[in-house]
Formats: sequence, C-alpha cells, structure tokens
Amino acid sequence: MSDRQKTRARPTPRRAFADTYGDVLAKGIARRSVLKGGFASSALLGLSPLMDGSPAAASGSTATSTLTFAELARVRDDRDHWPEGYRRQILLRWGDPLFPDSPAFDPKTLDGAAAARQFGYNNDFTQYLPLPFGSQSSERGLLVVSHEYATPFLMFPGLSSEDYREKLTETQIRALMASVGVTVVEVAKSGSDWSVVLDSPHNRRIDMTTEMDISGPAAGDDRLKTKADPTGKRVFGTISNCNGGITPWGTMLSGEEGAMDVFAGDYKTLPNQELVERQGWDEDENDIYAVSRVESRFKFDEEPNEWMRFDWVVEIDPFDPAAKPVKRTALGRMTHEGAQCCIAPDGRVVVFMGDDDDFEYLYRFVTRDAWNPTDRAANRDLLDSGTLSVARFESDGSMRWIPLVAGEGPLTAAAGFASQTDVVLNTRAAADLAGATPMDAPEGFIVHPKTGKLYVAMTENEDRLPMGEGKAEVQVNPANPRGPNPHGHLLELVPPGSMDAPDFAAESFAWDVFVLCGDPAKPEDGAIFHPATSANGWFTDPDNLAVDPSGRLWVSTDGPPPEGVADAVYVMDTEGAGRALPRLFYVAPVGSECCSPTFTPDGKTLFVSVQHPGELRMADDEDATSIADVGTLWPDFTADHPARPSLIVLSRDDQAVVGS
Repeated sequence: MSDRQKTRARPTPRRAFADTYGDVLAKGIARRSVLKGGFASSALLGLSPLMDGSPAAASGSTATSTLTFAELARVRDDRDHWPEGYRRQILLRWGDPLFPDSPAFDPKTLDGAAAARQFGYNNDFTQYLPLPFGSQSSERGLLVVSHEYATPFLMFPGLSSEDYREKLTETQIRALMASVGVTVVEVAKSGSDWSVVLDSPHNRRIDMTTEMDISGPAAGDDRLKTKADPTGKRVFGTISNCNGGITPWGTMLSGEEGAMDVFAGDYKTLPNQELVERQGWDEDENDIYAVSRVESRFKFDEEPNEWMRFDWVVEIDPFDPAAKPVKRTALGRMTHEGAQCCIAPDGRVVVFMGDDDDFEYLYRFVTRDAWNPTDRAANRDLLDSGTLSVARFESDGSMRWIPLVAGEGPLTAAAGFASQTDVVLNTRAAADLAGATPMDAPEGFIVHPKTGKLYVAMTENEDRLPMGEGKAEVQVNPANPRGPNPHGHLLELVPPGSMDAPDFAAESFAWDVFVLCGDPAKPEDGAIFHPATSANGWFTDPDNLAVDPSGRLWVSTDGPPPEGVADAVYVMDTEGAGRALPRLFYVAPVGSECCSPTFTPDGKTLFVSVQHPGELRMADDEDATSIADVGTLWPDFTADHPARPSLIVLSRDDQAVVGS
C-alpha cells in the first residue's frame, strides 16, 4: 500500500535509535543469527554503524554474492532504470486492451463500460501462473494483478486534489469503480518479447460491482445483511485490493486493505463504535471516489451494514472465468496486505497474513482438512474451516502462534466472543486479548521454497516509542527493536522440521532479524546489512517480497524514500557468504512504487508492477495535485496521456537467468 494513502499522521521521530537498542540487545537480540557469519558484533556493542560503504568495513569481509549484474547507482528522475545487459518491456499500461473489442484508451471520455474492458489502475499484487494449469511453462501463462486504488485528479484532465470530488461526473465515477479490483490476463512469449493474448477465454476484470459470495463463519450473520442482500451471503464488489497470494490449487487470494476510503457519511452513526474504532474506520475524510453519489450502499446512514462486507480476503479462480469470487471470512477481518500459502507435512494448507497498520499483527490460518492435489474442485471450500492464529514473539528467539478460537483462553462470551463469527468480525480485538506482539506495519510475506524459512517485511512505524515511554504496547519489543522506526526491517521466521518438510502448522517457530533498514553510514539509523553492502545497496521501507527460482530474495520498497532516492527493487542472497547483501536492480520513476516481483519458472523473466508514477512532484517531493504538476508522464511521455501505472517485463539480453 502506498504510504501516501495511509491516513494516520506520522509524528516527528522522538529519539535516535542508538538510545534504546542496547536495552533490546539485553533482552536477547544479540543472540539472533543476523549477527553471525562475519557480521561485526562491535557495531552492535558500540552502537555504531555496521559499515561505512566499503566492502572491508566492520569485519573485513570479502564475501561474494551469487548476483552478477552491475549494480545501479541511486537516481531520482522521471524515468525508470535497469542494469546494463538487461532489457525492459512495457507489457500493460492502465487503459490497455484486454479483449478484442476493448475500446481505445482515452482518459477524456473514459467511462465504466470502457474501463471494464481495459487494464486497471495502480496495479499492485502480480503473479505469473503457467498455462496449462500445473505445468512449468515459461512461455505462456496467466498474470493475476490487483488494482489497489485510483487517484481521480491524476487520471482525468481538469481535476485537482482540492476540487475533484465536486467535479467528478457520474461517467467518471463509474470509470473509477471499474478501474480498481483485479485483472486476469493471458500472456505469451515470442522470441524475447511478451504480449497479451486478447482472445484468451481466461481474460477477466473484477471490480467494485462484481457479484461475489460470502462464506465462512460470518456468512449469513445479521451484521452482514443489507436491504439488497437479506441473506448476508452475497456482496457486490471488492475494494482496496492490495497484495495477495496463490493457493496450491491455483486460485488467487486478494487482500482487501482499507475499504473505509470509499464510504461516505458520519461513521459515528454506525452501531458498535468500539469495533468501528478498532477496525480503523473512524476516519473523517473518506469517500475518495465519490461513489456514494451513484450507489447509496456506500453511505453509512443509508446502509449501516455494508461496511462489514469489506476488509476480507477474496478468493478468485483465474483458471475458471465463470467462477464467482468468494470472500473467505474464516481468515479474519483486518487491513489485509497479503495471504501467502504453504503446505504442512500432513497436507493442510497454511495461510500467512499481515495486518498493514502500525502496531498490528501477524496472522496465520491453518485449514482443518488437507488439500487434494488431484482434484481442484475438492478444494473449493477448504478455506472455510480451520484455525486462525496470531503471532507472539519472545526475546529468546522463539515465537508462538496463539489460536483465536471463540471460547478458548480470554476469548469468552463475556469478552464479546460468543462465537467464531465474533472473532472474525473483530479479529484485531481478539488478537489484543490473546497477547499478540504489535508489529511495525507488516506487509510482504514470502516462504523460501528451498529452505522453508519465511520472510516478513515491516515497512516502518514512526509511532513506535523507545523502551520506558508511553504504554507498553507501543514500546520497542524484540521483533520491532527501534523506536521510532522510520526505515523498517525484515524478519526471518523458521518453522520446525527439515528443509524438505518444514512444519508450517507447528505451534512454535524460531525467528530472527534478517536486516534492519536505513543508511548504514548514519549511526542514528542503526541499520544492519551485510558489511559489504554498497552505498547503493541499502534500502528503507520494504514492502513486497519474492523469492526467485534460484533462491534469492527480492524486495520492492514503498517510501517515502530518503532524499534523492526513488522507490526501487533490490535483491540479495538469504544463505551463504552473500546473505543479507542487497544490490539495487531496478529504479522506478519519481513518485512510483514497485510492486510484487514475480518470475517465470525458468527464472529468465521478471514481471514487476509500477503503480502511481508521478504521484510526487519532481521539484520538492510533495504530492502532485493534478496532471499538470506530476513528477513524470512515464511511460508514454506525451501530452495526450497522463502518467500510467504499468506492468513491466525485465530480462537479460542473452535470455539467461535474471540476476545470475
């Protein structure tokens, strides 16, 4: 999620990192393996920067990485940049056709019917799925792409951030509703180029009007019933689709994140104000698309239950265009960032999720039943039954998954959890009672297929307080050791079992700090990377994560980045001499966010989504207020088109494996 879309104010940092890190070390962080393998313990004991930019800094390490490309230099301009010896292709732009009858893109006349036949806006989660299903094809496949949000005044001429709500026409509002959601599109490779297969039967758009089912514990509950849906089992649309995941049977799990933005009216009229506040819907400035003008269900006073039907995980079958999407309520209700799937040794499916807000939690859902690898249809409702848990981190390097089950532990009827429906409707409050560890805006979650380790991105949290200040739940803790934390960090979670059969369903894991982000040349940042990290290789604000077929970890960032730095894609080894040694691979245009690196099975093609290009002005890094003052007109650079979020393809000139 773009940090510029997050509504909570970020205060000025209260104290330098070095003032409190010693306290955290005393609790056991010094024993974490991030300090092993040549990392300089003196940097931690003396609270000095880990490295000064030279490969010999701190430990004299001469470590080598498996990466062979020439690292980019930091740059911030209106273009995008990639390594020498590589090529970049623009595969899909906002408004590009998805069907043979898709109309030509014209932002001046764009309406809902046209937008529903075109690639959507602000593409975020992206995943390549080989065709046919179950194959390892690197020449033909599906791309499933979420479209997180729209910015009307950067899409339509004549609008500004000050007046767009009043000026939007009904035609434009309908276009906005059709420009978000999810795209499924078939792509094919010919030679070194990729193209869209316009006549594919798989191509599909899902948006704010698409009919979908509600399943799991909350389905049919009175709190989800509306005038249009007295059953509480049917809803139209999905909103704020951020990151996601893919199930073992090939369906997409799309996380709804922050749906309050599109509702209008006074939230104080809603029942259960405690839930409204805990869910984060107590915002005074919403209705960002003015959709309440065309659909009254998005007005709190018109339909007080509609808001309960969003902020879920949506399951979409990209291989069956006729399959209705389903909101799977058993996975809990929160600000969903993603939903990464793994398989336990007994065949049960495990879904890992992050709640992308300050001081929120990491969650896990374990299905009751094992999945059926030979019958896709048998897995259709697998995610409706299972155990939802939340993570608690300890200073001894262990972490525990605490079940969130009505009637167990503190989740009693007297506490407001008479049924599992109460738990999934008020998941955050249930996690509060369970004693979960508050995290620093958890976003990306990925499992390493070769080691079984999981990596989690904490994007940042400037509201985190040093030890001894404020309430305990907002102070530094072992897994979030900096207060404030404006730069973010990566955690490494280690399930028990062997590398060949990690037990992702186990009650207890081990954990580790993988990197602490920031500028290692600034002691106040307290950054921890490999000592050979270059002045171009360190990063801040990690967001989406991916592991390529060679086992390297790819990190895309979501700023605000340091002065003179654009959001970008970095890559590093997770094991061996190059562990935690990142290199800068791709730089996006100013104001952009790189999202969801995804690879073909042969590792020779990398897809990356680039959203909200030009959202910042070039001159002063302030938010652009209209098309007239955007920081870039990438990728077209023509006066006829505004900047267009796009999906790009990166590959080597010699068609060898990316990165190697």
